[in-house]
Amino acid sequence: MSKINVLIAGATGYLGNELIKILINHKKIKIKYLCGNSSIGKKISDFDKTIRYKLPNISKITKSKINDCDIIFCALPNGEAQIISNKLAKHNVLIDLSGDFRLKNSNEYFKWYKQKHKSTRNIKNSIYLLPELSKLKLKFNNYQIISCPGCYPTSILLPLVPLIKNKLIKTDNIIIDAKSGYSGAGRNVHKKFKGKNLYESLSAYGIALHRHNPEISQELNLYSDKKIRFSFTPHLTPMFRGILSTIYVDLNKNVNQNKLINVLRQYYKGKTFIKIANKDNLLSTNDVIGTNKCIISVCKSKYKDKIILLSAIDNLIKGGSGQAVQNMNLRLGFKEREGIL
Repeated sequence: MSKINVLIAGATGYLGNELIKILINHKKIKIKYLCGNSSIGKKISDFDKTIRYKLPNISKITKSKINDCDIIFCALPNGEAQIISNKLAKHNVLIDLSGDFRLKNSNEYFKWYKQKHKSTRNIKNSIYLLPELSKLKLKFNNYQIISCPGCYPTSILLPLVPLIKNKLIKTDNIIIDAKSGYSGAGRNVHKKFKGKNLYESLSAYGIALHRHNPEISQELNLYSDKKIRFSFTPHLTPMFRGILSTIYVDLNKNVNQNKLINVLRQYYKGKTFIKIANKDNLLSTNDVIGTNKCIISVCKSKYKDKIILLSAIDNLIKGGSGQAVQNMNLRLGFKEREGIL
């Protein structure tokens, strides 16, 4: 079988680097082009010295290069994947790691991303794909654009969706306290958070205004007959990678900790990358770094009608590049974990 030709746009960023590391070990993929906007002519090893595999130098993305490949991964800033989507040929599949196609309402995109959507006609050709929750939808439609979930939403939706779907928790006051390594802000993190000591301090940011709010709301509301009300506060931590989300929920009547654990284990039975820990297991990001896993722990609180959920992922893999490759595998009919740890 001939290999699938792949173009990676945004190859020099943290997500792009992780994509390369995964795809060079994928038996059915050939990385044909590495593209960027400001690093043309440079080697990928200039950005990550651990990548020693012989690869093409960084080049400018063009329509001919897009059409010369089967799969286009886009790890560029918001707005760029929309432009790429307008250049796709019929055989192309775009797998987007930005927020460009996560929201199904272009007005919501403008509200939260502060830019007009440049490809509204392609929204209907896209699917928001968190594999463990929505991969069945992919089997019945050959979507040309796959929108990969954000890192925070991945860590939040995975523990909450089965519980909401099974009406085990109240949906009017979910509290989400999420902490991420600073790689989540990209290589320009020092410009974005100028004046903050990223290596020795913890910072709250984006309170009530973070762009992942509408994405979380959109997806959670798919599984509830009542509108979900939640508070989401992200934090930047003095570590490079990883996310730990702590989620406080109120239980419905006659529901307890064991019930939640049993439902989560049943829901994710056979799901390679999801692990439900034993009760009251105190998670660490070290449990998932370098993997495509999400570990979920159900912990009791001092109140019988309240539970604390812990969810840990690597933001660059399960919250980014690993999940993108997982989605590609599903779209192309490969084994779901092909090339992924």
